[in-house]
Amino acid sequence: MIKTILILLAVITVVLVVFGGWRWTDHRADKAVWVNLASHQPSAAGTFEPSLIVGLPEPAQRFFRFAIKPGTPLYSVAEITMEGEFSLGSKADPNYMPMRAKQILAAPNGFVWTLNAGHGLMRVSGSDVAEDGNSWSRFWLLGIAPVARAGGNADHARSAFGRYVAEAVFWTPAAMLPRESIKWDPVDENTARVTMTHLGWEQSVDLTVDETGKPTKIKFQRWSDANPEKMYRLQPFGGYLSDIKEFGGFRLPTHVEAGNHFETDHYFPFFRVNVTEIQFPQAAER
Repeated sequence: MIKTILILLAVITVVLVVFGGWRWTDHRADKAVWVNLASHQPSAAGTFEPSLIVGLPEPAQRFFRFAIKPGTPLYSVAEITMEGEFSLGSKADPNYMPMRAKQILAAPNGFVWTLNAGHGLMRVSGSDVAEDGNSWSRFWLLGIAPVARAGGNADHARSAFGRYVAEAVFWTPAAMLPRESIKWDPVDENTARVTMTHLGWEQSVDLTVDETGKPTKIKFQRWSDANPEKMYRLQPFGGYLSDIKEFGGFRLPTHVEAGNHFETDHYFPFFRVNVTEIQFPQAAER
């Protein structure tokens, strides 16, 4: 009996050591991407002037005039701290979990989103990461047991690209100013469509603003397997933006509710967060 217990304890110890090393490797990979993405902050950012948006659709001009004050350094990389609710459930049974997360957003190159959610024996932590065509989702229960691992394929990377391009529209507007890889088109009197291209991918996002230029809604077709068939396909994703606050000359939404099948009967906002801090890492901090 004692021998059996000792063998069991030895096995448990080995498993914990292996999983601990695995978790440490995940942390190290997340950190390496975070640091590399921060290095994309322009060292000579320039500043925002209205002349930069001449010729854009009127809703896009209205948005940029609202979102970026003249003279603001055009930082395109942001570090975002947020808290709120996150659901792994369904519209019928959402079972929202409290969550805290930190993110670096550096379109078009990528993002890192690190999550801590849940409580008690249902604490989940991990990350969503994408960088220039490579991506992963890695989550752990109680920090010791892997519960979800995905990525390493084109479908996952394409889906991640859609996410961080959409978030860049409202959280890092300087990254969406017109240039060769960024195109703006009119949709209606309060909506403009921005299309970003990168590494052969193309993602369009519709941004709706009010009469002052304040962003209120985004929607886009996202490559996703969040459907009953679990098959990757284009389907509507989007959300609502509110509670604008100023961060270093940028006026950005701090409340976001978003989910799959946006503006359909199946819409479910699994992501409901309030941003508590946005910082722009400086080139000297690389």
